[in-house]
Amino acid sequence: MIVDCAIYREGHRSEGPEDFSDALGEARRAGGFVWIGLHEPTEREFDHVTQEFGLHPLAVEDALKAHQRPKLEVYDDSLFVVLKPVAYEPQSDTVSTGEIMIFLGDAFVVTVRHGEGAPLKAVRHRLEQEPDLLGTGPTSVLYAVADAAVDHYLEVATELQADLEGLEAEVFSPDDGGSRHTASRIYNFKRQVLEFRRATGPLALPMSRLAGTAPSGVTVPFVDDRARPFFRDVSDHLTRVNESVENLDRLVSDILNAHLAQMSVRQNDDMRKISAWAAMAAIPTMIAGIYGMNFEHMPELRWEWSYPALIAVMAVLEVLVFRLFKRRGWL
Repeated sequence: MIVDCAIYREGHRSEGPEDFSDALGEARRAGGFVWIGLHEPTEREFDHVTQEFGLHPLAVEDALKAHQRPKLEVYDDSLFVVLKPVAYEPQSDTVSTGEIMIFLGDAFVVTVRHGEGAPLKAVRHRLEQEPDLLGTGPTSVLYAVADAAVDHYLEVATELQADLEGLEAEVFSPDDGGSRHTASRIYNFKRQVLEFRRATGPLALPMSRLAGTAPSGVTVPFVDDRARPFFRDVSDHLTRVNESVENLDRLVSDILNAHLAQMSVRQNDDMRKISAWAAMAAIPTMIAGIYGMNFEHMPELRWEWSYPALIAVMAVLEVLVFRLFKRRGWL
């Protein structure tokens, strides 16, 4: 569905005509650009946009099917940029991703959004409050959308860091660290970090290309030179996000290893305690087993005090063994 369509002249909005071709022609005559926003369009709805703006069929296919990696592709008449906005739900500890596809031409911007997260209405409204930035042309829209997505990455990274600290405290807690559900929680958290990483990692190269800092040194067409410092700022923020994601991934792996080591140590302690109690139980069992053999000629068998003497011997041996194990930390 079409969410919004407007023409921007010298940084100011004016409602565009219903026909896209008229809007594009009007924007070019006025030296401005047209911005069309779509949300999960059908193939039929997108066909009209494709024909009017001359979008590349491969990019159109990606925009319709979604499930793309963040990327930047250059075609003859347009740029195609894929961003993956991220949302984090603290109650369920899940990271969900949407997709925003941006077609950028000389006088048009087409944004295609998939998923319920990261609506662009707030981005459009904020950008319309900055006519100087909008005056740089379609590049300003690409910058604003990328900046909003990356800034939200920083917020999600902060929330994940806070949850990881709570998980770390649980692992090293003497009460809950041995919970059988802790390992599954750590593994689930690692999966969420991996999902976050899929959204942020591949975006580094496209942002550096837009900022003009890519190793290739090739400039990207349809990007205003005045906007490159803004993309460098977005690229710096993205670098911080990727560093945070790397730290999160490393820390959650360390926490998982620490939890498994703790479980192993506790199992060893339990086995040692079981072995100590079994050794203590073996003493009276051995003595009772010897005197339970029905031989006629056994020492002290007919002695009047043999029974209490054996009980006393077993008790003394049990106390001595208990003190020995206690001193060595086995009990």
